[in-house]
Amino acid sequence: MLIDLNGMVGIVTGVGKGIGKEIILTLAREGVKTVGIDVYQDDLDQLAQEFKEQGLEGLFFECDVSDSARISEVINETMQKYGRIDLLVNNAGVAGNGEVETLAEEVWDYCHDVNLKGTYMMCQSVIPIMKQQQFGRIINSASFAAIIPSIGSAAYASSKAGVKQFSRVLAGELGPWNITVNSYAAGMIPTTLNHFSELPQEQQERLLDSLTLRRWGEKKDIAQLICFLASDLAGYITGTLIDVSGGKFATQFPKVAYE
Repeated sequence: MLIDLNGMVGIVTGVGKGIGKEIILTLAREGVKTVGIDVYQDDLDQLAQEFKEQGLEGLFFECDVSDSARISEVINETMQKYGRIDLLVNNAGVAGNGEVETLAEEVWDYCHDVNLKGTYMMCQSVIPIMKQQQFGRIINSASFAAIIPSIGSAAYASSKAGVKQFSRVLAGELGPWNITVNSYAAGMIPTTLNHFSELPQEQQERLLDSLTLRRWGEKKDIAQLICFLASDLAGYITGTLIDVSGGKFATQFPKVAYE
């Protein structure tokens, strides 16, 4: 049984670094005609060079996912080039930490504008296209924070919980057109956003103690899930949040099994 994504057209947001970069490179290697979106042109230029060196196909656009006018331009250019959009991966996200009592309004707004509003606007932009095709795959990045939040993460956790419920509603609305919508909850995967692997050793040990599989996740763990959800093998999976956290708090004290 093989996952076959050849010929699909897929858009991925937040591709400049980290998980998003791994997702778009993996999809391209699997034969997807990829469209990458990021807010940093320098990162896009570097990614485009990697695509060229590896002989991969892709378009790259500087775009803020909270800018509806720019999103429309990107979608129009994608349709002019490829004539269809089969896959949308809303990976772009930002952190927004701080206790509620002192949390700046600007931090709250920024976090929700990118994580939740950006997801909504990207989805809205591809819905008419996917409906006309009678096919589509939408995959949204939630977070383990949408399952169990952390102290000081009200802005981030609420935005990601919103993504989870938004995805369920959208799945219900788009089911009649053979369009699936799912979200995923990444666990502790070291990136430039969270710096998990750079923390003092004692803090790392405390975090790892919460995992059933007591190791950091890898970016490829998410990319491989995306490939599965984008494929025909996942055609009957929709409206769900998939936990990709190594079994974080699957039991109350996972570290007991390692003692």
